[in-house]
Amino acid sequence: MSGFAETLLSRFGDDIVTIGPAIPEKYHHDWAGLAPVQPLALARPRSTEDVAAILGMCHQAGVPVVPQGGLTGISGAAHPQADGIVLSLERLDRIERVDADAGTLIAGAGVILETAQNAALEKDMMLGIDIGARGSCQLGGVIATNAGGNTVIRYGMARDHVLGLEVVLADGTVIDGMNTMLKNNAGLDLKQLFVGSEGLLGIITRCALRLHPNPPAKATAFVGCPDTASAIALLRAARASLGPMLSSFEVMWPSFFHYMSEATGLGSPLAGRHGVYIILEATGFEPEATRGSLQKLFERAFEDGLVEDGVLANSVKEERALWAVRESPAEYETVLGPVIPFDVGIPIGQMAEAVTRIEAAVKALYPSARTLSYGHIGDSNLHVVVNVPEAGREQPHKQVKACVYAITRELGGTVSAEHGIGAIKRDYLAYSRTPAEIRLMRAIKETLDPKGILNPTKSFAKASDT
Repeated sequence: MSGFAETLLSRFGDDIVTIGPAIPEKYHHDWAGLAPVQPLALARPRSTEDVAAILGMCHQAGVPVVPQGGLTGISGAAHPQADGIVLSLERLDRIERVDADAGTLIAGAGVILETAQNAALEKDMMLGIDIGARGSCQLGGVIATNAGGNTVIRYGMARDHVLGLEVVLADGTVIDGMNTMLKNNAGLDLKQLFVGSEGLLGIITRCALRLHPNPPAKATAFVGCPDTASAIALLRAARASLGPMLSSFEVMWPSFFHYMSEATGLGSPLAGRHGVYIILEATGFEPEATRGSLQKLFERAFEDGLVEDGVLANSVKEERALWAVRESPAEYETVLGPVIPFDVGIPIGQMAEAVTRIEAAVKALYPSARTLSYGHIGDSNLHVVVNVPEAGREQPHKQVKACVYAITRELGGTVSAEHGIGAIKRDYLAYSRTPAEIRLMRAIKETLDPKGILNPTKSFAKASDT
């Protein structure tokens, strides 16, 4: 395989291709926590044509290709392998057009999400995708993992924003599906094959995304509820009274909020301690009406006993302060150490049981373990992170995963709510998908990637592809 790396370098030059020990360490891993792996070569194409040519060569030679974006995923989909190349899309970072009239944004796969958000705002428009890694994740990765985030309750998952895609198939064929119309019912909607496919079916190089008018009014509140049942009742009341103004409903259980607020020194906006903490956000086009609607919701919630205490932000500074603890997971390495992260989906009616059972089960396995629970409860997404202090960097991933995923399956949930399957959850895909579904996924891959070179060790790839 080293001969192929040399051939690739000779064909594209050292501006695009780096081989062997010269490959920077950042490309050896993603956020999944897997042991770093030096790939055979690193390719950083500057155009779709470069991507097509590189894939054509890899297809002919049967060399595995692992696509990489911002490397912020926690499922290991971007983790390299020693006998393959890493294909970084970071240089496909041009925003081609923002059309406020059409409500569209055309951009390369390597554009940082926050850059795209800001480009939309400059035209008084809004890109409805927002995740904590907005400053480093790339649009191609966001789409390839069908990312969710803080505003799913209002705007939906990544696939709800994708109008069109340009994709390069395993053999180098370029599929130009850059549709920009909201309605295009001509044949199959092929772009949906690639949304959430984690690079197993093709490499996304460009995208056309749907934009929305930017709501100028925002009201943000932080409240404490007595328990999960009250939080769910508050969500139901918020949906009924706020309607489409409800844009975020983030829940933090005491395990997460108490530990992170104290460990980071950020503190709590509330004086006492509560059974559940919630950040609730409403957006609209009339500031007084938006804030007034949120205020009325809380007056009723206090009267009904759903909320014990709360505060509304009076400025952008206060708004950011209310979000600070929720957006502190980037500090895990500093304040918690190596973690075992989970991104599961739980039916909302079983959310309280899930949190209780998972935290208790991990504690039974490892009495010293810290288990932190939080998530986007409005879309049934529960995040759990586990740290076993005495294990250091050798966290018991296998044992903890078996425990958490077993409970998730028993409660009718999914092992992946928004971060994909990747390498980390491959062995648990059958917990959430039927054998018939998995066979169909593999049949599609065999059609589009007959040699199995695209991310062959990940997600629904067959064992023979690894």
